[in-house]
Amino acid sequence: MKFKIPFTFSDVEILKRRSEFFVKLAGKKETKIDGYLKATGEKINKRQYLSICYRSFLLNLLVFSVVASSVLGLLNASNFYLYGLGTSLLISGFILINQINYPRIFSMKKARDIEKNLIGAMKDMMVQLNSGVPLFRILFNISESDYGEVSEEFKKITKEINSGASQIETIEKYGKLNTSEYFRRVLWQISNSMRAGGDMGVVIGEGIKNLNAEQEIQIQSYGSKLNPLVVFYMLIAVILPSLGITFLIIISSILNIQDSIIRVVFFLVFGFVVFIQIMFLGLIKSKRPSLL
Repeated sequence: MKFKIPFTFSDVEILKRRSEFFVKLAGKKETKIDGYLKATGEKINKRQYLSICYRSFLLNLLVFSVVASSVLGLLNASNFYLYGLGTSLLISGFILINQINYPRIFSMKKARDIEKNLIGAMKDMMVQLNSGVPLFRILFNISESDYGEVSEEFKKITKEINSGASQIETIEKYGKLNTSEYFRRVLWQISNSMRAGGDMGVVIGEGIKNLNAEQEIQIQSYGSKLNPLVVFYMLIAVILPSLGITFLIIISSILNIQDSIIRVVFFLVFGFVVFIQIMFLGLIKSKRPSLL
């Protein structure tokens, strides 16, 4: 998963060089953004990232002010420059908020992708361990397999070990950097077992067992969360629109409401139902267990 700052067109390194002037505007106090940025794998800290966001905000403000004011001026709107500035502030502010929150969103998506493939990768590790394959070779095989972000993380680990770093220290390092709680736990168990000289097969087997138990808990929790969501969906997207349209037809026939008004109301109801459908699908997706 490639880290790319939204609403920008250049590479992160290029944006860092262009935003050096704005670095002094970013606070030095460490926040959660530092941890999210470390998890991205990019060589960028909080001050550099915020300087990119501030520069982007200023550029967007200037561009959208000119565009919006020009359009409103051509339409002969009164006080077009004020409305243009207000419009550009809203758009630029929206973009700034999205950019500042993006490291957290990126880390969450990455963690979900890791956890989705984690059980399958660990079962693969277990099979290879039982076949007598050395641990480093197992990590390399997983990195070359199709396990999404799990393979990408193991690829980083094997690359650093190949460069001469210690296996244990490298595994611990990426365990600290990763935002997935379950993946961190797996890496820590592996590193601790290597330090203690324990049986790696037992460690991996216990890890799979714990993840399967956690998966069952997540499925039960998911089912309990779906019940009120389904009731909400049936009430808002099915029952209320149906009753509303029925009452509208009855009232319009009694009060002789114009056909154009009725059509507008029908289109509004249709748009509302579509919006609820999209929101409901988004809620279901967001509540889906990460280990599935």
